[in-house]
Amino acid sequence: MKLIAILFLCSRLLTSFAQEDQPQEVDCNDEDVFKAVDAALKKYNNGRKSGNQFVLYRITEVIKTGDPDIFYSVKYEMKEGNCPAQSGKTWQDCDYKEAEQATTGECMATIAKKWDMKFSVTTQTCNITPAKGPVVTSQYDCYGCLHTISTVPPDFDPVLRHAIEHFNNHTNHSHLFALKEVERAQREVVSGSNYEVTYLIQQTNCSKENFTFLTQDCKALSYGDTGECTDHAYMDPQLRIASFSQKCQILSGKDSFRGCFGCPEEVLVDSTDLKEALNHSITKLNAENNATFYFKIDIVHRASSQWVSGYKYLIEFTARETTCSKESNKELTESCEINKHGEMLRCTAEDYYRAGKKNRIETTVKCQSPGKKQLKPCVYKGRLREAGAQPTPKSEAS
Repeated sequence: MKLIAILFLCSRLLTSFAQEDQPQEVDCNDEDVFKAVDAALKKYNNGRKSGNQFVLYRITEVIKTGDPDIFYSVKYEMKEGNCPAQSGKTWQDCDYKEAEQATTGECMATIAKKWDMKFSVTTQTCNITPAKGPVVTSQYDCYGCLHTISTVPPDFDPVLRHAIEHFNNHTNHSHLFALKEVERAQREVVSGSNYEVTYLIQQTNCSKENFTFLTQDCKALSYGDTGECTDHAYMDPQLRIASFSQKCQILSGKDSFRGCFGCPEEVLVDSTDLKEALNHSITKLNAENNATFYFKIDIVHRASSQWVSGYKYLIEFTARETTCSKESNKELTESCEINKHGEMLRCTAEDYYRAGKKNRIETTVKCQSPGKKQLKPCVYKGRLREAGAQPTPKSEAS
């Protein structure tokens, strides 16, 4: 099986938590890291119905827990390869496409290690960036032919915005939906452009009773309804949408929910859904802590959400003392830098919201000091190995 020599960079500290909840260094050559990421990437490729497979480029972040239910939260980058999605090959068999022609992606995934030592992907979200090479009309072989869009043209965003607005205005669903992912898109060059696009939508926490259109406060609900839509749009030479048709299939959140309704569900630690809850948590910590300096969240280790007559986030994070004193600063700001030699706190927080409302009901934070042990980040360069291969000797690490 063909292996690809690439740069593998652990750009952030790989940490685990022992039973004492003490941070510990983890070797960047951890064999299970490769197996976890391999499982996540293979699952993503297996779900592709068209196009090419993606090939691992680098792993940028890994967080590992040491509790009985071991899981990894990983962030990795991938590039489009030259193997078709349905070729039956694995990503290790593929080479990268030329840089200008290769679509790229960044994924966040949580992977559980089962009792039989196999890895199971529990959640995964990928942001896909189209290739850099522009679509040039003069390169089309014929007018009136459909061409797959590998790069989003400037006039494509209005089509997507119109599509989401059309769905929200012409359905009787109680909540607004937001764009989740574009699966495929085609463009036909005529006197103007015809578009055919298939994409996924996700229910948000914004009810139509309280919101007339999507805002930055509207966050996708992991337990909400989902849908797949296929639209046809004609944009005239003046870049106006002259005709539009839409067909959507909606799947109830209860039908797609795996496990039990009301049970905690893992949330990606860099999810935008967590930002507001994290802001409430650190504000609460600083208000109740009588320390001289403000604290700032350094690492989010684990997060889950739960539906309990409202929406509750459960978050575990490490907070560190900053250089901003409460005497000189009215509040914690982005300019407040973490003091590497300051106090460190391991915290758990609960943030509760009423369903479909913007107002926060209650935030509680509990923290304890695990000590001031300082950890050195590790950077590894070498050859990517097939999952399961023996780790590279430490002499090859830098």
